[in-house]
Amino acid sequence: MSESILSVQGDRFTRISRETWEESLVAVSEQGKAALAFMTGDHHLVRNFVVRELPRAGVPLWPESIAERLGLPIEKVQAILEDLEKHMTFLFRNREGAVAWAYPVTVDPTPHRVSFSTGEQLFAA
Repeated sequence: MSESILSVQGDRFTRISRETWEESLVAVSEQGKAALAFMTGDHHLVRNFVVRELPRAGVPLWPESIAERLGLPIEKVQAILEDLEKHMTFLFRNREGAVAWAYPVTVDPTPHRVSFSTGEQLFAA
């Protein structure tokens, strides 16, 4: 049996060999790594914190609160939030400067609701 997948565009099917689609997966993975290369350990710390805490809080998270909870200087947290937002990768702050969404969750209403096993309910970004 040949190892391949079928790709469809419109009403046209194309057979793609296993070797070709595996090469595509590697390329996508490398692109993802390159896109995240700007992130330091503290970037990951802040990002993971806001993703975890938005569902618990149910309201936007203020930079001062993030800094206090993580034991980081507010200036550093502000710079990290700006960096994450600038790269349009992970989060968005509202007009007041609080983190309103961190992919994949948001406190802003969307058509998509998420319920966690811990009971929290939130919108999906």
